[in-house]
Amino acid sequence: MGKTITGLVICGGNIEDYDFYKSYIEEADFIIAVDGGASHVKAMGLKPHLILGDFDSIGEEIYRHFSDMGVDIKKYPAEKDETDAELAVEYAMSIVGCRKIIIAGGIGTRFDHTLANIFLLKKMLGKGVEGWVVNEYNQITLINESIKIRKKQGVKVSLLPLSDVVYGITTAGLYYPLCNAKMEIGPTRGISNEFECAKDTGSFAEVSITAGLLLVILARD
Repeated sequence: MGKTITGLVICGGNIEDYDFYKSYIEEADFIIAVDGGASHVKAMGLKPHLILGDFDSIGEEIYRHFSDMGVDIKKYPAEKDETDAELAVEYAMSIVGCRKIIIAGGIGTRFDHTLANIFLLKKMLGKGVEGWVVNEYNQITLINESIKIRKKQGVKVSLLPLSDVVYGITTAGLYYPLCNAKMEIGPTRGISNEFECAKDTGSFAEVSITAGLLLVILARD
């Protein structure tokens, strides 16, 4: 089996600590800067493989900087049915062949864009691609089967349904265990669980479901 191709999509949302993203940059095989995300990429000192968008939020200086570097730039019309982030995710999946995609800079002051980026996890999952939306405080993914998570001190684990109902939720290695539980959209039962950190509980926690779509959110204050 070949190596999983990992894509890093850098959007123009809030990024406070560029050093935090070093591990994601090192993991990435293909980096896409999305419109205003090119400013973040320049600040990180990176040369992305691609910049795309309608360029309504990128300055001429940034555009020229990457154009002079020979970076592939794809411009799309401002009036379209997809966000620039969705175009980047689609490119990473269908053209590059990424089987894992990390969206950075996808959480910001525009809650509509933030929520839309989280919804892109469903599009990725539907094509068998592992998707994450991350920032300095949150790592968000979507599952329809199971996930194994390395335990970390000070991290909250929240489980939220994205489908109307999620069935058969079972956890291992969490402080508040679930066994074949059902969750519906509305109640907040799945918020702020924690890792069980006793020595005999292992280094990983697991979450599995039998039906539905479940957001798994790793959050720190």
